[in-house]
Amino acid sequence: MARQLKSELNKIGRFQALLTRNRDIFVPLRDRVARARDAGADLFISIHADATKNRKTRGLSVYTLSELASDRETAALAEKENKADLIAGINFSEETPEISNILIDLTRRLSMNESAKFAIGLVRQLRHQTKVLRNTHRFAGFAVLKAPDVPSVLVELGFLPNRKDEKALKDKKFRAKLAKGMVRAVIGYFSNIEEAYKK
Repeated sequence: MARQLKSELNKIGRFQALLTRNRDIFVPLRDRVARARDAGADLFISIHADATKNRKTRGLSVYTLSELASDRETAALAEKENKADLIAGINFSEETPEISNILIDLTRRLSMNESAKFAIGLVRQLRHQTKVLRNTHRFAGFAVLKAPDVPSVLVELGFLPNRKDEKALKDKKFRAKLAKGMVRAVIGYFSNIEEAYKK
C-alpha cells in the first residue's frame, strides 16, 4: 500500500514521496519519525493494518495526536537538556526554559491543527472508497504522531482478522483505489495551504 501511494504521489511531479523503509524490516517507531524529519517532510503518513479479537470489526480509521498525549510529549521534550535541533533546526539551548517551552508548544499545536485538517480531508476522500469505522477520525498518543514540527496521521486501513478487510487489502485494485483517494486528500491539503499563502 505504501509503495502504491508513493508511486501515485510521485507520478504527479508536484511531490517527492519517500518511504521510511524499502523492505520488510522493523524500524523503531521513533526512528520512522526521525527519518521523516531528517528528510524535511511537510507531511507524515503512517500506514497500518489493525488487529482485534473480534473478527466482525472492520473498517478504516485515521488517527491524529490527542491533546493529552501532546501535553505529555511537550513536557518530556521541554525537560531534555539538549534542545538543539529539536524543531526545524532551531537551537533552543540559549533560550530560557520558559521561552523554549512556549515555542515548542506553539509549534506542536500548529502541527496538530494541520494534522487534523489533513485527517478531515483524508476521511472525506476515503469514506467513498471503503467501509470506515464510526468516528473515523480518532485521537491517540501513537509514537509516530509525535513529531513536534511535522503534521502527521496514522491510517489504519482495516482489520486483518476480518475476512472482508483482509481480502480487500490483498486486492491490488482496491489498494490502488485507496491510494488515489489518499493522493486527492494530499493535493487538497497542500492546495489549501498554497491558497492561504496567496491571501
